[in-house]
Amino acid sequence: MLVVATSGTGFALGSGSTIDLAGLCWTCTGTMMVAASANSLNQLFEISNDAKMKRTMRRPLPSGRISVRHAVTWASSVGVAGTALLAWKANMLTAGLAASNLILYAFVYTPLKQIHPVNTWVGAIVGAIPPLLGWTAAVGHVSLNGMILPAALYFWQIPHFMALAYLCRNDYAAGGYRMISLADASGQRTALVALRNCLYLVPLGYLAYDWGVTSGWFCLESSLITLAISAAAFSFYRDRTTQKARKMFHASLLYLPVFMSGLLFHRLTDNQQSLPEEDSEKIVELSSSSETVPVESEDMNRKKKLSYYSSLGRQVRAPVAYASVAPFPFLPAPSYAE
Repeated sequence: MLVVATSGTGFALGSGSTIDLAGLCWTCTGTMMVAASANSLNQLFEISNDAKMKRTMRRPLPSGRISVRHAVTWASSVGVAGTALLAWKANMLTAGLAASNLILYAFVYTPLKQIHPVNTWVGAIVGAIPPLLGWTAAVGHVSLNGMILPAALYFWQIPHFMALAYLCRNDYAAGGYRMISLADASGQRTALVALRNCLYLVPLGYLAYDWGVTSGWFCLESSLITLAISAAAFSFYRDRTTQKARKMFHASLLYLPVFMSGLLFHRLTDNQQSLPEEDSEKIVELSSSSETVPVESEDMNRKKKLSYYSSLGRQVRAPVAYASVAPFPFLPAPSYAE
């Protein structure tokens, strides 16, 4: 359900002023089918491991309620059908992302859990793709401002699973999984990793505002909830107890729905992001006139133009063009009018 919710949120963010409800339903359905296939394959590969863990021994396969043949048939059919549905009702890019994520989860992340603690970061990539999948289903391409929610999902998963890995470290050891918490008796490294990734969430609210995805209110709200989860992570870092880890885990559970709700509530439509036609013409005139003056005058004109853009509102720069400034020097130079 979490995967479907993040995919649906990504679709809504990429839809602009009008959300295609049929497209949203098809995207969520296809995402749900592919996610069901990935999770089923995960449980197929981990039957013996799940049987050793209190948290997972009651799952359908280790408990014997479903046969292996049944699970294989289900996982294969629903995975193929979900990918085909996304290719038919959305586009090939979305279907490709879904299929790639299924493969990454079932055939890379799942076996890696028993090999190396880096599996947590691979799993974070898996969790970050569904909102991007929803975005591409609505827009048809990957763009920089579509990366806000995937980035949030990636960084959020680290403190979420660090708390879980600390709370369930004995269970993970019994199941044969290689988690960072198992080689960290004091819990200091686990807590530090969680705190660091909470801090990585701090600028996302500003970027969402700066890139024209949301209004300025979201920047404030995102900062507040990110500081709250960071405070919980810092508390866990200072006092590495089960109680503090559980508090951070609960804070992570609260963070994501609040963050996504804020994105949806404060999102800007196409009309709010675009310049009026007459304003665009003025910008073109400023751009063309600046080519005929000396360098000193050109710099002055540039400052005047930037001041003019600020007076018009914060949505005047295209997100990708704005991000051409460092630290993204490889992106196209800013362009304010076509």
